[in-house]
Amino acid sequence: MFTALALIAILFQVLTEGILLRPLNITNLILQNSYILVLAIGMVIIIILGHIDLSVGSIAAFVGAISGILIINHQMPVFLAVLISLAIGGLIGAWQGFWVAYVKIPAFIVTLAGMLLFRGLTMLVLKGQSVAPYPKSFQDISSGFIPDIFGNGSLHLLTIVIGIIFSAIFIINEVRHRKTQLNYHFEVSSIGLFVGKLIFMIALINIFTYVLATYEGIPTILVILFALVVIYSFVMKKTVIGRHVYAIGGNNKAASLSGIKTKKVTLLAFVNMGVLAALSGLIFAARLNAATPKAGNLFELDAIAACFIGGASAYGGIGTVGGAIVGGLVMGVMNNGMSILGLGIDWQQAIKGLVLLLAVAFDIYNKNKAS
Repeated sequence: MFTALALIAILFQVLTEGILLRPLNITNLILQNSYILVLAIGMVIIIILGHIDLSVGSIAAFVGAISGILIINHQMPVFLAVLISLAIGGLIGAWQGFWVAYVKIPAFIVTLAGMLLFRGLTMLVLKGQSVAPYPKSFQDISSGFIPDIFGNGSLHLLTIVIGIIFSAIFIINEVRHRKTQLNYHFEVSSIGLFVGKLIFMIALINIFTYVLATYEGIPTILVILFALVVIYSFVMKKTVIGRHVYAIGGNNKAASLSGIKTKKVTLLAFVNMGVLAALSGLIFAARLNAATPKAGNLFELDAIAACFIGGASAYGGIGTVGGAIVGGLVMGVMNNGMSILGLGIDWQQAIKGLVLLLAVAFDIYNKNKAS
């Protein structure tokens, strides 16, 4: 999928005559797709478990509406309002997770009901009207940038330094990983291929940070996204609960018989999805600078598509957080590139639907081939 993303980006870079990868447009790509990427992180866990969540767009809209009422109408401090909003998202996730995990109602039905319920509640609490504007401190969640501590020149020096630091960390981790594999006599790539990979990734990291540095630097939302990806990747790959999620998605009955508390893990996954849906709603409200009844429309479909395009299996048990992020970026680059080319929303929706169908068909083909 990294290769596919690179090829799609190169294609649209050529078709848009260099507009796609300009510093301003790359920053806009990050800002425009941030709330979908946050949803995709939670959605991929739900999909790995073998479930689906159709309510995340409505939950995002509902929590965004609550934040608008608390911050704008009642002048509540931003930090406190954000905590309350995330807690409400967690409670909604627990409510839906209870019906799925303990009452055994299919997640499709539960979350379809949730989609209708919370969309209706959003219109009810907002009385069909938008609430605006948010204070600057709240808007910075989505549209703010990390300040440059080294000065205010034309180049954001802190971003360059961060790129160099991440390059060093990447080299150390890759060398350490290769050394561990050699110690256990695992097969590794040739030294030439290994060095080539290091050079390519270091160049990619520093080119990316340099492009950001020529505009405003690193967006605040990119820091939030990076932290989420690191934390959730670690949880899914290195912790017991992450292993349990994959085990349940692979074979629920076998996981239960082996002692895994399948109901508890499923409930926690939906609580997590509720919190991330709430965060997505806050990010979208901050970017729009308004809480609106139409927020979150079709967010769930974009998040689901990102997961499947990123390699998650429609049968459960397979998928990664990184893959979901790459899938979301594929969708984002396609949307942005087609918009620059002037393609209408009708063609954009048709092409996105075709890409999703092909991604799932490819997954089923590989599964049948392996069996």
